[in-house]
Amino acid sequence: MRSALYIAFSAIIFCSCISFTQKEDPVITKTEKTKSSVERDSIIAYAKKYLGTPYVYAGNDPKKGFDCSGFVSYVFKNFNVTLPRSSNSYKDLGVALDPEDFKVGDILVFYGYKDRTIVGHLGIICEANGMHSKFIHASSGKVNSVTITDLDTEHYTKRFYKCIDVLSK
Repeated sequence: MRSALYIAFSAIIFCSCISFTQKEDPVITKTEKTKSSVERDSIIAYAKKYLGTPYVYAGNDPKKGFDCSGFVSYVFKNFNVTLPRSSNSYKDLGVALDPEDFKVGDILVFYGYKDRTIVGHLGIICEANGMHSKFIHASSGKVNSVTITDLDTEHYTKRFYKCIDVLSK
């Protein structure tokens, strides 16, 4: 009987020494880009593949050439984002962003040369810095091709209508 009590007493002492702590999940800190920023960077990398592609009115084919809306819709279509094919269709599309909220991959919308009621040009921000951003677009100007241009030139600032984000949900 004494040995049974000794074993029982030892078991109680032993069990009381075991601490029961709740196992916590380890905290993992990652500094990875969000899906949106990866997509934005990928969009610009893809768009830059077409630098130098000729400007062609109503063009939307990299083998033949692009116009501004053809270029924008072609680039975004590769990322499963369907956009209008006509630049004027962007007039009522999206919500205008404040310049400090411009991001890479946002679309710049410009009025035409003569009529400030009709949207006449589009581009994709490739370096975001408010009204000092750079954008990639199919230009019918001197370069007559897909090019990168500073937004803060008089030619574009006086025609600027808005900037829209078509990627954030």
